[in-house]
Amino acid sequence: MIITLKDIKKIVGGSILFEELSFELNEYEKVGLVGRNGSGKSTLFKLITAEELIDSGDVFIRKGTTIGYLQQIPEEWQGSGRQFLESSFDYLLDIADEMKALEAQMQKAEDMDRALERYGRLQEEFARRGGYEMEATINKVATGLGVEMLLDQTFTQLSGGEQTKIGLAKLLITAPDVLLLDEPTNHLDLLAIEWLESYLNQYDGAVCIVSHDREFLDQTVQAIADLEAGEITRYSGNYSAFERQKEEKLLAEFHQYQEQQKKIKKMKEAIRRLRQWANEANPPNPKLFKKAKSMEKALERMEKKEKPLIDPKKMNLSLTADGRSGTDVFRIANVRKSFEGREILKGVDLHLRYKDRLAIVGANGSGKSTLIKLLLGLDEADSGVIQGGSSLKIGYLPQHPLQDVPPDMRVIDYFRNEVIVTEGQARQILAKFMFYGYTVFNKVKQLSGGERMRLKLAVFMHQGINLLLLDEPTNHLDVDSQEVLEDALIEFSGTVLGVSHDRYFLNQCFSETAYLLDGRLHRYPGNYQETQQKWKELQSSKEEVCENSSNIRQMQREKVKDYEQLILLEEANLEKVEQRILENHKQQEGDSLNKQKERLEAKITVLYEQWMNV
Repeated sequence: MIITLKDIKKIVGGSILFEELSFELNEYEKVGLVGRNGSGKSTLFKLITAEELIDSGDVFIRKGTTIGYLQQIPEEWQGSGRQFLESSFDYLLDIADEMKALEAQMQKAEDMDRALERYGRLQEEFARRGGYEMEATINKVATGLGVEMLLDQTFTQLSGGEQTKIGLAKLLITAPDVLLLDEPTNHLDLLAIEWLESYLNQYDGAVCIVSHDREFLDQTVQAIADLEAGEITRYSGNYSAFERQKEEKLLAEFHQYQEQQKKIKKMKEAIRRLRQWANEANPPNPKLFKKAKSMEKALERMEKKEKPLIDPKKMNLSLTADGRSGTDVFRIANVRKSFEGREILKGVDLHLRYKDRLAIVGANGSGKSTLIKLLLGLDEADSGVIQGGSSLKIGYLPQHPLQDVPPDMRVIDYFRNEVIVTEGQARQILAKFMFYGYTVFNKVKQLSGGERMRLKLAVFMHQGINLLLLDEPTNHLDVDSQEVLEDALIEFSGTVLGVSHDRYFLNQCFSETAYLLDGRLHRYPGNYQETQQKWKELQSSKEEVCENSSNIRQMQREKVKDYEQLILLEEANLEKVEQRILENHKQQEGDSLNKQKERLEAKITVLYEQWMNV
């Protein structure tokens, strides 16, 4: 065991989050930590890293263990993204500085033997710790996570999501004994997620992952720690195996509970009858009273099984299309859009029809969210045509909902502004979306990402929409809420256009997939799993084109270099001829040299023309 938590008690906001929680993480183990929003998963990580204090219990961490926590990003960092990653190698950079100082010292021949010996030891240490692979390691991780474009930007100018990606890159480069990853896929695109899966599978250390991405957990972990009601239950296998095992366990526990309830009912009935018979006897029978008392004590001593929660409370979401839209929902032709001189969309064509279920997939920065904003009229295209159909009632779920809502507005007031109902009706509706009791009076700024999503979905359910535009809707939802959303979308009779990097969600809810690559849409029938080979082929074609372009540029550079060398050679020859002309006084030889000079000048002129045209 590398980390052990024993009998942990933690009180948050006056409520007991954990009382006797225990958890173990073994060396080289890869574990997924799952549970509903608010169950305490992130708090557990903060207890391990001592960011928060325990109220009682013990945390044991093996001596010398290094722990990397995804959220530990220094806000005060002033350098570039590259310098932030290079700080992972501070020890190696110190060695490199000392080696340079020794090199200078050795040139002066002062204490040569001692300096040479020290230099040899440092060089060996530098090589052993991967000093000569520093740049390659940084480039490998940065390319895999798709952050190479961020390396030369000032760290403080990066967005929160970009800082998180750079922070993840630094963690992977540092390679601690234990990786604690809290929702690592939230800011990554599909290419980066798949790269991270491969990286973690080869990672030589312990990993504990908090994630609501079921496919990611299926690909990366060998055990699941289920945090529920302040207790952790471990299951072997990936997330799919955990779901099967938990269902079997709950059914077995429910069966045991039912059997015990039957036994308790029989014992209570026997006690009642014994008392009745004892009282009806003439005189009353003390033996029957004694037997009844004995059975009562046995019933009190029995360890009562709690009724297992077979179907935990979930939000009650049902999306019903309010009338149908026209057959043509959106027609887009040759749409182009640029930002800061960079063309994002390069002639996008799209025909979205009534009842289409289309997922748009692409790398971060490829223009997916931009396309949705163009459809909503929140931004304008540089050129091209965007035509909306008739009778459209659009519901838009952005990545970060309620950002335009005053932060001090109460939940119930926001809901009643969007949906015309009484306060009592609003409270009943909000309770179906897990806003119970006085939580409806919480301010919007107090809501978590998942709570904001649920509130927005509650509004959609009662607004009457026939077109849903979804931008990463599962990012902040726990698995239970994701499943409710998936079921609601499957039943929804309108049109759905969604952007997501959640592969499970893509496979469940969309029958068509459009890949946004190099500013254009490539649409195929089938979900992500059925069409991902097409995407790989598109990427291979693009890489091949890039490679061919690179080869052509390399050939051009080599040709330029050839011409430059020829020109230098011929100019050297011309200089020699001119020198001989100056030194020569014979008429006949002078004529020959002048003709040679003219030929060289003509040749050099042609070479210059060819060189300029390369």
